[in-house]
Amino acid sequence: MKYLESLNKSLHLLFEEHSNVFLIGEDILDAYGGAFKVSKGLSSKYPDRVITMPISEASIVGFGTGLAIQGNLPIVEIMFGDFITLIADQVINGAVKFNQMYNNKVNIPLVIRTPMGGHRGYGPTHSQTLETIFLNIPNLKIIAPSHFHNPGALLKSAVLNENNPVLFIENKLLYPEELINEENIDEVFEYEMSENMHNMDYPNIKIKIRDNSEADLLIVCYGGMSKIAYEVAKDVFLEDEICSDILIPSIIKPLPIELVNDAIKNYKKILIVEEAAKYSGWGAELLSQIHENLSEERIIVKRIGAKNFVVPSSKILEEYILPGNNEIKNELIKLYNAGQ
Repeated sequence: MKYLESLNKSLHLLFEEHSNVFLIGEDILDAYGGAFKVSKGLSSKYPDRVITMPISEASIVGFGTGLAIQGNLPIVEIMFGDFITLIADQVINGAVKFNQMYNNKVNIPLVIRTPMGGHRGYGPTHSQTLETIFLNIPNLKIIAPSHFHNPGALLKSAVLNENNPVLFIENKLLYPEELINEENIDEVFEYEMSENMHNMDYPNIKIKIRDNSEADLLIVCYGGMSKIAYEVAKDVFLEDEICSDILIPSIIKPLPIELVNDAIKNYKKILIVEEAAKYSGWGAELLSQIHENLSEERIIVKRIGAKNFVVPSSKILEEYILPGNNEIKNELIKLYNAGQ
């Protein structure tokens, strides 16, 4: 099953099984079915619960928040992740605060879905990775499934099991990708799923070199970067005999603390990879927590992220700005050789 198909099937099941599930967004009606076709077929089956809105992201999220207050389970689709800047006030000064402002008498089970990321040549305003600007917002969970997870199952958990808003990130590169699990993973690797301490519905995935007990280092990444890290880990193993484990959380806020504990306990060298800008990013927070929890032992941690620059329309320049295979591979080999 493909990443896109998993999300679409999950939406159809949610609508079929729960009469209080709504989808709100722009251009989500059939035959278009959304910019990336995730909502395809829904409006034909459930015309009263798939609500198309004017081009006003703030209004869309405000409307969704109102539905949530009334006891419904609204799913909001923001056409491109770049536009989440337009929903900031509705989320930050509204939806995430209402539960505590009104003494736990109001729940806001609002899921905001949006495609994020570049490497598609879409230019400066349709290629950004902006979920990190919401990392320090209280009562907001951020989920970013890779194609090693089951994105549809994660979406279902977010819709049915959360009482506060969720930002659900879908990396655009992953929509056409086949889901990878223990049955179809490359024979070089082993696939492990572990429970998340914060919520058992959002597992972490570890990809390990098969029949190798001790990796040389650990790559930590999420979302679309997991696809590239997977390719790089295979290349450096086959070409340079460097064994890299890959750790891929499905939930990036709150930060899974077991990532920190695992890093300290089992690895001396860690490479953190994210598509968002490196400066003040998710990797910076993870690095900070690793060092705050350090014992006397020394760990070398490096970060890779996008350069602090506007994402260009030119494909060549875009590949220079965003982290890709060559940069990750070069940094991985440098990290492996560090301290030797």
